[in-house]
Amino acid sequence: MAGVSEGARGTPSARLRPYVASYSGYRLSGYEPGQHFGMPSPYLTVIIAIGSKLEIADSPRQGSCAFETLASGISAEPVTIAHDGNQHGIQLSLTPAGTRALLGIPTAALGGWMVDLGDVMSGAGELLDRVAATEDWDRRFDEILARNLEERPIDPTLVEAWRQLVGSGGSARVGEVARNVGWSRRHLINKFTAEFGVAPKDSARISRFYRSHQALRRPSIPRLSEVAAACGYYDQAHMAREWREFAGMSPSQWRRVEEFAFVQDQDGSPSAR
Repeated sequence: MAGVSEGARGTPSARLRPYVASYSGYRLSGYEPGQHFGMPSPYLTVIIAIGSKLEIADSPRQGSCAFETLASGISAEPVTIAHDGNQHGIQLSLTPAGTRALLGIPTAALGGWMVDLGDVMSGAGELLDRVAATEDWDRRFDEILARNLEERPIDPTLVEAWRQLVGSGGSARVGEVARNVGWSRRHLINKFTAEFGVAPKDSARISRFYRSHQALRRPSIPRLSEVAAACGYYDQAHMAREWREFAGMSPSQWRRVEEFAFVQDQDGSPSAR
């Protein structure tokens, strides 16, 4: 029996756009038990698992673990997710401003770790119950966001540095951005890392990888050399090296082994605000 998938992708409203890059709901059933991969992203990830827990089979930092609700910081490492042929839940990609507004902490507070959402947001258990009791995807998204957001601004210079480094898709150079915002390179690195939990150069590389990953999630893609050029790599070999570092495999290998590659597709450009 072939697997069945259904879900919804949401584009945040104008009010929420500074805080949420994208949100998606997914319900997968009837697949053979197996594994798929959570890839590095320039966003903080929040997942609400409905029904069964989200099972992390392996992660470089934390090994195996399981969550009903999860918050994950910006990481350059992939995780392996186990499933029994079924998955149901909601995933939010939070901007750094959204991390402060929804969780009340800077992105750096999580580093590259995965934690239970209840550790960083009060009422996570009640939120899970409300979301599980609601069938409509849009109403589920509203349940997560509408009651919990409180604006907590980030230093506007850091917002601009993030926009130039990450919003550019990883094409800007750290020294150039430092000059543009009027800071020394050292000061930019220190302030940026303290707020976002990742160094400026690494954030640009993760953003570039993320762009290529999104391009390769489409059912029909151009040649890898064209993806590499469009995403700002020097050439296809450069992209392949970065993929082996961030994903642990080449783009072609990932396309072969990732069963859910085209189910939870997302679009969006990174933004700090």
